[in-house]
Amino acid sequence: MKKIGIIFALIFSVFGYAQTAESLFTEANELYKNGKYTEAVESYKKIENLAVVSDDLYYNLANAYYKLNKVAPSIYYYEKALKLNPSNSDAKANLSFAKRMTIDAIEQMPKTIFQKFSENFIYKLTYNSWAWISVFLSFLAAILFLLYHFSYSSGKKLLFFNTSLLAAILLIFAVVFAYKSYNYEVNTKSAIVFKQSTEIKNAPTLNSDTVFELHEGTKVQVLDAIDDWKKIKLADGKIGWIIADDMREI
Repeated sequence: MKKIGIIFALIFSVFGYAQTAESLFTEANELYKNGKYTEAVESYKKIENLAVVSDDLYYNLANAYYKLNKVAPSIYYYEKALKLNPSNSDAKANLSFAKRMTIDAIEQMPKTIFQKFSENFIYKLTYNSWAWISVFLSFLAAILFLLYHFSYSSGKKLLFFNTSLLAAILLIFAVVFAYKSYNYEVNTKSAIVFKQSTEIKNAPTLNSDTVFELHEGTKVQVLDAIDDWKKIKLADGKIGWIIADDMREI
């Protein structure tokens, strides 16, 4: 009886937890519609504090911050939404508008064909999406091969053999893309500068030389960490050290 009671308690707690998040989301959306952006942010943040992960939540939160002219938080949450769902076209479009509010104009280094292909095709989907595509293609290849094996017509056998071979080739590509996307997501750490203005040093100490300055909303790549410092790299290739508290990792 105790075990049954615990199971029911867990079910009801999860149900209540979902209801709380859903009601807060509805409330926050109504506040946003009524132009109460500060209150909307507070409600969205309550949902985030419940450890709810959703690109819709981050997108709406970013929109509310954007309405409040909060540069860094709006860019930060648009980026988080896109990290969860790279195909969120609304988040991508609004991110481009939010970036216009930043001060730093950083030109990207020229990219190779392979880098452009990865960015414009492979990283458009998460590694989970590529994994599901791989599963689908594996089943498709198996079914087509069975149809080839049990077909008696030479025309059908040729058709099923060629399509099963094509599915197998696509499966290999999908697996490679899934691995590459996973490797990219795990090993690439990005962050957004939150401090209005921060000095980037050539070493992780306060008395080291300042190599350049960054402002809120700028996106950086995190390379390393020592104590309260983070080694960062910009899109134009510049490298330096920033105080960890001056930025937030996506």
